[in-house]
Amino acid sequence: MTATSFRARASRVATAGLLLALFLFPRVASNYWLDVFTSAFFYVILALGLNVVVGFAGLLDLGYAAFFAIGAYTTGILTTVYHVPFLLTVPAAAALAALSGVVIGAPALRLRSDYLAIVTLGFGEIIRITAKNLTLTGSASGIYGIPRPTVFGHALKTQQDFYYLLLILAIVTYLAMRRLEHSRVGRAWKYIREDEDAAAAMGIDPFRYKLLAFVVGAVVGGLAGTVFAVRMTAIAPESFGFMQSVLILLAVILGGLGRLPGVVLGAFLIVLLPEAMREFASWRYFLFGALLIAMMHFRPEGLWPAGRRKMPQSGRAALNGGDGR
Repeated sequence: MTATSFRARASRVATAGLLLALFLFPRVASNYWLDVFTSAFFYVILALGLNVVVGFAGLLDLGYAAFFAIGAYTTGILTTVYHVPFLLTVPAAAALAALSGVVIGAPALRLRSDYLAIVTLGFGEIIRITAKNLTLTGSASGIYGIPRPTVFGHALKTQQDFYYLLLILAIVTYLAMRRLEHSRVGRAWKYIREDEDAAAAMGIDPFRYKLLAFVVGAVVGGLAGTVFAVRMTAIAPESFGFMQSVLILLAVILGGLGRLPGVVLGAFLIVLLPEAMREFASWRYFLFGALLIAMMHFRPEGLWPAGRRKMPQSGRAALNGGDGR
C-alpha cells in the first residue's frame, strides 16, 4: 500500500468515525450542547455557501446575511400570512434569493473588488433596513409565531429533530459543494480567482462564471434562512445585520479560503470557541477575538489552507481538469 492510498483510506475511516459520532451525539448530550452543535451545523451551511463566492471565485461579499434574511422572511411571511406549508416555501425562498443574487450581482460584478465589497455591504444593510420598516415583515419587531414544519409526515418539534435536520443538510451541502468544486464550473472559478485575465484569454467568461458563483451562494444562504425561520419560530431584522455577514466570512477565512474541510472547521470554531470560554463571562469575546487574531497572524492562509495548482495552457484543458483532453 502506497503512502497516498494509506492516507486516503485513513481519511475515509476518520470521516466515517466522525459522522457516526455526530449521529450518536444526541444520545449522550444535553439539550444545551445539542443547541450549540445545531447552530454549528447551521453556520457550516452558510459558510459553505459564502465559500463559493469568496473561496472558489475570489469575490468579496460583505452582505451575505442579506440572502439569509431573504430566505428567512420568505418562509416567515408565506407560513404566517398565507399559511403555505413549509416545504412549498423552500423553492420560493431559493428562487427569490437567486433573483436577488442576479439583481445585485449583474451590475456589481462589473466593478473592481473593492467597489464590489462596498456594494454588497450596502445591499445587506438595505435588506435589513427594509425589513425593519415594512409592515409585511413585522417592522422592527419582526415575525413571530412561525409554525414548526412537518417534513414527510414527521413534525419537527424537539431540539433533537432540528439537530438531525441541520446535520443532514450540512452533509448534503458539503457533498454538493465538493462535487461542484471538481466540476468544469468549479475549475473555471478557480482559474478566475487565480488570474482573471489569463482565464479570459483561455476562453473562460469571467462575468458569467462570477455571476453564477454569486447566485449559487445566494441560493444556499436563502435555503439556510428557511430552516432558521422555522427553527427559531421568530425572526427580526437585527438577526441579519452586518456582524452576521462578518461572522460567516470569518468562518471561511479562518478555515482556509476555498478549502471545504477548512470551512467546516472554521464554522465550528466560531460557534464552539465562545461557548468554551463562557466561564470567563464578559471576557470571553475579548479572548475569542484575541485568539482569532493570533490564529490569523500565525496561519494567514487559514487552518486548512488550499493548495495552489498550475494553470493549464488552454481553456479546454482548464475546464476538463487541466490535462488537455
